[in-house]
Amino acid sequence: MLNPAILEVGSLFVIVCSALLFWPNPVPFDAEHAIHRLIQAMLPAACCAVSYYYNDLYDLRVVRSWGEYCRRLLRAVGIACMLLVTFYTLVPETRHAGDPLVSTVGILLLLVGVSVPLRLALYAVIEKRVTAQRVVIVGTNPLAKKIIEAIESERHFRYHIAGVTDGDSTPVEVSADEPVLRYPFVTPLSQLARLIEETRPDRIIVARTKDAELPVPELLELRGRRIVVEDGLEAYERMTGKLPIDFVAASSIIFSTDFRKSTLRLAFTRVLSMTISALGLMLTLPVCALIALAIKLDTGGAVLFVQKRIGLYGRQFRLFKFRSMHPVTAGSAWTGSDDSRITRVGHWLRKYRLDELPQLWNILKGDMNLIGPRPYPVDNRQVLIENIPYYPIRSMIRPGLTGWAQVRNGYAGGLEEEREKMCYDLYYLKHLSPWLDFRILVDTVKIVLLGDPHREPARRAAQHRDVAEAPSKGAAERAAAPAPAPVARPAVAHRPQDGDRAEGSRLPLGNGMGAAALQTVEDSESLLGAANRCFVDPEIAIESRRLFHRN
Repeated sequence: MLNPAILEVGSLFVIVCSALLFWPNPVPFDAEHAIHRLIQAMLPAACCAVSYYYNDLYDLRVVRSWGEYCRRLLRAVGIACMLLVTFYTLVPETRHAGDPLVSTVGILLLLVGVSVPLRLALYAVIEKRVTAQRVVIVGTNPLAKKIIEAIESERHFRYHIAGVTDGDSTPVEVSADEPVLRYPFVTPLSQLARLIEETRPDRIIVARTKDAELPVPELLELRGRRIVVEDGLEAYERMTGKLPIDFVAASSIIFSTDFRKSTLRLAFTRVLSMTISALGLMLTLPVCALIALAIKLDTGGAVLFVQKRIGLYGRQFRLFKFRSMHPVTAGSAWTGSDDSRITRVGHWLRKYRLDELPQLWNILKGDMNLIGPRPYPVDNRQVLIENIPYYPIRSMIRPGLTGWAQVRNGYAGGLEEEREKMCYDLYYLKHLSPWLDFRILVDTVKIVLLGDPHREPARRAAQHRDVAEAPSKGAAERAAAPAPAPVARPAVAHRPQDGDRAEGSRLPLGNGMGAAALQTVEDSESLLGAANRCFVDPEIAIESRRLFHRN
């Protein structure tokens, strides 16, 4: 579906530009006048785009309904008004009328008149799913469940699940609360003609964990019929902006060229980080002085918090932050947003991420980059490596002041949230690019200005947890929880019986941390262990860095 930002900002720019060029008197088509009119049209479009973006009006995951849009629209119009009045006052040449207030009111009326009808039409299309593609999910494993949940949670996805198939006619046992039960179980791929007739699919998403079980002839025939056939891992990655680490094969991490970044790109990122950090230190020096004074007046004691973290190739370095917590003798693995140790000033610093400002010095020193995976404490290293697959691979690039996991998921309050952040970190390492860095930087500015939207107490259930107790407690809770009763999915009545599998055979179901993924590689535990040693041990890592940073 077309992005609402393109529709609304583009429409506003075209209308303003057309009005300036042709009404009331056509402007001579020379270069000077044309550039002037373009600037006059671009300025209000840019101000309105910034205002809408920082109020999440372009994020359909947040603005899910017409009512939510209207509530945020009032604040966005107010911010756009302040921006336009400021620009029209400072740069009179950009005005469309003599008075800056008149110019602002005219642009805002035009903005509302353009965006409201477009958004009404957009929500109508989303609600009726006019442009939705019909999707068939192949598989009943946990990966298929995650894909279905991703499609259901994002109303703006243009997908309609037409059915789920396990690829054969054998009854499949699934839990009673599995999302696959909410959709019809359709004809298997072995009866391709009937499947296409029943579901009329536009896209087939194959949520399989073993290449050997792929129905290759049927999938090739589907491609020949111009039906999109997509790997389940790639579909989930595209929908959510993260990699499902429990299903990613070890070989796809260790041998994939997607995780090898060119020396030129890494050098460009380093130069950009140093430049921005130097400018940032100069500009924020007065703010840092005020923060230091506020910490002293609030609780006294040290202004900075210094901690050993893991950096590039597993090297240790000292990370600097403004102290936001009361000093304690014994550390905790994670800190919740309502942790009693957080000071009054610390709550404010953490909300707007201002406690991270001293890390600009770490960037200048070469310990960190502006953008990258967050560095993890040395004390937590063993717990994280033992409980989260592929965790050491984060050390293949410099850690960052901000990152994809920070803007998408916020602070981690326990092992489960660390696992979730690792999914985002893997996505960043795979898709590292200047455009993704720019997007992260823009989102970080939004968090600094408006606060972290991920800091709700409900998202921090596992807080103030001791490092040694964290994994054992979580395992005990999972063991004590009653398992959902399995439900036998009956075979479709019209399926032939002569092609059934032997009695007792079942499709492979994922059952733990990386279990589904590790089925795809022989002796993959050895491969993963080798990768862990490579990234954790600095000496081995230095010798092997040519492999991971080769063009």
